[in-house]
Amino acid sequence: MAATKKPSQRGSASGGQRGSARGSQRKRSQRGSARGNQRGSQRKRFRWNYPREGLGPIHRWLPSWRFLLGAGFTAIIAAIVSVITLYFALEIPEPDDVAAAQRTRVYYEDGTTEMGSIFDFDRTSVPLESLPDYVGNAVVASEDQNFYTNNGIDLGGIARAALNNLTGGKRQGGSTLTQQYVENYYLGQTTDYLGKIREAVLAVKVDNHLSKDEILESYLNTIYFGRGAYGIQAAAEKYFGTSAADLTLEQAALLTAVIPAPSAWDPAVNPQQAQARFDRVLRRMVEDGYITEEQASAATMPETIAPTKNNDFSGTTGYLLDYAQKELVATGKFTEEDLRQGGYRIVTTIDPEKQQAAVDAVENLPKDRPENNYVGILSADPRNGEIYAMYGGADYHARQRNAVTQDRAQAGSTFKPFTLLAALEQGKLPQSTIYDSRTPLKIGNLEVKNYDGVSRGRVNMLTATQHSINTYFVQLNQDVRPENTIRAAVQAGLPEDTPGLDDSLTNVLGSASPRSIDMTQAYATWANRGVSVPIHLVREVKSPDGEVVYEAPTTGERKIDEDVADTMNWVLQATSRPGGTAEKVRGLGRPVAGKTGTSSGPWSAWYVGYTPQMITAINMFQVGPNGEEEVLTPFGRYPWGIGGNNYPVDIWMDYMKVATKGMSVMDFTVPEKMKGVPTYEPQATSEPKVTEPEPTAAEPEPTAAEPEPPAEAPTEEPEAPGNSNGGAGGAGGSNGGNDDGGNGGSSGNGGSSGSSGRGGGGAQQPAQPAQPSRNSAAERG
Repeated sequence: MAATKKPSQRGSASGGQRGSARGSQRKRSQRGSARGNQRGSQRKRFRWNYPREGLGPIHRWLPSWRFLLGAGFTAIIAAIVSVITLYFALEIPEPDDVAAAQRTRVYYEDGTTEMGSIFDFDRTSVPLESLPDYVGNAVVASEDQNFYTNNGIDLGGIARAALNNLTGGKRQGGSTLTQQYVENYYLGQTTDYLGKIREAVLAVKVDNHLSKDEILESYLNTIYFGRGAYGIQAAAEKYFGTSAADLTLEQAALLTAVIPAPSAWDPAVNPQQAQARFDRVLRRMVEDGYITEEQASAATMPETIAPTKNNDFSGTTGYLLDYAQKELVATGKFTEEDLRQGGYRIVTTIDPEKQQAAVDAVENLPKDRPENNYVGILSADPRNGEIYAMYGGADYHARQRNAVTQDRAQAGSTFKPFTLLAALEQGKLPQSTIYDSRTPLKIGNLEVKNYDGVSRGRVNMLTATQHSINTYFVQLNQDVRPENTIRAAVQAGLPEDTPGLDDSLTNVLGSASPRSIDMTQAYATWANRGVSVPIHLVREVKSPDGEVVYEAPTTGERKIDEDVADTMNWVLQATSRPGGTAEKVRGLGRPVAGKTGTSSGPWSAWYVGYTPQMITAINMFQVGPNGEEEVLTPFGRYPWGIGGNNYPVDIWMDYMKVATKGMSVMDFTVPEKMKGVPTYEPQATSEPKVTEPEPTAAEPEPTAAEPEPPAEAPTEEPEAPGNSNGGAGGAGGSNGGNDDGGNGGSSGNGGSSGSSGRGGGGAQQPAQPAQPSRNSAAERG
């Protein structure tokens, strides 16, 4: 029995042991799992959950070194990716407006003599190969010694600058020459760190797209050197009065020295600092092997010229520069900004000798000429419209209003040729169109008088033009119709919106107030045998790279039949015949046609005279303190009054004697129907002439001595200004008592209101008149 129980006990014991072992294993597994879960939970809490357990009150809040290392690595990768992305995404932009701006230079007609310049920023770009090597070498040695080896940025320089800035040293920049160029040329001033990053990336990209020489050239042409000079060429002119191509080593070193702070380190402002910087540049050039020690030792601080403001617009030249700009803007091909920043090369039509002759002609007037007396001179070639000379005033800075292109003055008898033109176009013949020249002449309520009170009987067109007979021209205007006179004026070149251009019967006497350039344009049409070519001052414009971008038109449009124009020139030569209102121009020794004019008051005095090759218009007027025109004050050798036949003719002669030197003598074309036609010279009637206190005669040829007014029968020269009240006792007004006075009468009560009238009419009176009214029809002339 016992033997049979043992195996059972053993099996039971063995099974219990095995079951116990398996249970212990399961417990250990469960405990391990629990510990694993606990450790996993602890690891998760240690890595992501802050504050960290088991650390001090401060350190528990700090990230672990593993976190910092990972975050830093991630930031570096992100930065690299961002920079690479920025590099490929960033396009090289268009140049900054300021950086691209260049000075526009204006030249006289020879294309080489500089008149002046137009600019907002004084810059003229020059090619690097035109400069001495030491100019670029000085800049590289001073501003970026690693320029030829770096890729647009200098990481070492940036690090040094950053360390210096962080440690409290003097603030530094780490910009390479390429970065400076990028900042100046593309981006403008950048100060924030993001802007600097963009600048650095763009510098690398520019360095990969341009050669080092291209970058250096652009840098030299954009950097600011002080004294308003942008670029090396302007700097050479402003500091040394020379071209960049002619700079010496010393001059190049000094210009380089002032680049970091041009206003503060200008030798005219801080000579000690300029000297120190100059020496530094030379030392750097020696270090880099650009010059020898001997060259550096021999170099001395160069002399600079005194800083000056832009005086190109001073004096009379300012009017030329201003009008050149306005003329080009008017073409619609340029804006003012284009011209002031585009670096163009403008060649004008102005002849410097003729221009000086115009200036001299005005400056030679008597010294007692009133300060508010103004003169305009415009001289042009009627064949191609090119302006030879233009005098718009004495000083543009003092008065920025051009007497030729902006100011207006009543035309007076210079308007009479438009009625002649209308008559000739209607088929009237100069020798057979005859009217009674009696004075005064009454047409309805209108009374018209001749300036000198003389009746010359029945006269033809030549005689009436020779003596500027008011009564003749009013009758002629009545026949051709005043509206046709206006049409002829506009047809010849007078703008339709000219003030005072009305269709009244007395418009022939010059109530309109044109500009001198308008009258020149109109007269030039028949002077050029009926073809109107636009009067212009600019011949051509070239871009900075030499391409012609504008040429002025030199061919015109036919406005008047050739035969009619030739007849106009034939008739208008009568004024320069003996006894004519412009008799003095005979002294020029060549055929001259033209017309004098004086408005009532006199408010203005004109002479527009021409040869086949040159037309010159002179106008004189006076402006009061309120900006309104006022009566011309007598002065100098004509104390009895100013008229078109005295000072304007004198100025014209002084100018033309110089301007026509070397010019061939040409005759006007005589129309076939005028060949052999005698001049009709009737005798004066017995009508008495109005007694004058200072009778004058036809003005003698000018002599060295101031002439006294002669005591013979007067020509168109005024002896005294006309009565402002339109005649004694308020009777009908008449001519204002001026040379050709050309202004018409008024009704007996002073006349109806004129559209743009000036001084009153009336026969010449012994007494000095009161200020003429500007509103009566008697003012027209």
